Amino acid sequence: MASEIIETTPDSEIVTTRELNFPINLAFNAWSDPGHLKNWWGPKGFTNTFNTFDFRPGGKWNFIMHGPDKGNYANECEFIKIEAPNLIAWKRHSQPLFQVLVTFETVVENRTKVVFKMLFDSAEACNKLKPFVVDKNEENIDRLETELAKMTLKK
Repeated sequence: MASEIIETTPDSEIVTTRELNFPINLAFNAWSDPGHLKNWWGPKGFTNTFNTFDFRPGGKWNFIMHGPDKGNYANECEFIKIEAPNLIAWKRHSQPLFQVLVTFETVVENRTKVVFKMLFDSAEACNKLKPFVVDKNEENIDRLETELAKMTLKK
């Protein structure tokens, strides 16, 4: 049984919001299809090796992020909640511990607001990562936009 999304306060969240010039179903697909997700997940310069991607509540997502500095970063996650095409949530079982909640909302036709939240148990845990990840999350969403443009061209 998948766990619940934790309750947080603004001081224990890192939030990245972006309006994308793409339809909601395409944006959701870029997050839910490992064939697309592996192409853009992570900050600039990172690549991914997905070992497990079982996209359902309770399903596991195990992958290795390969940094441009030659570092390899193992990630073990479990999907908590999925409501296509509006919500994806997962929990990290590897350090640092946090949950991710991504929501998708149609602003107007072919324009989607994506809200990417990292949820922490405490403000202290959040503040340890905040100086490092705010800019990296923006890079991640930049890479998402590039992947969405490629997906549009393939249609």
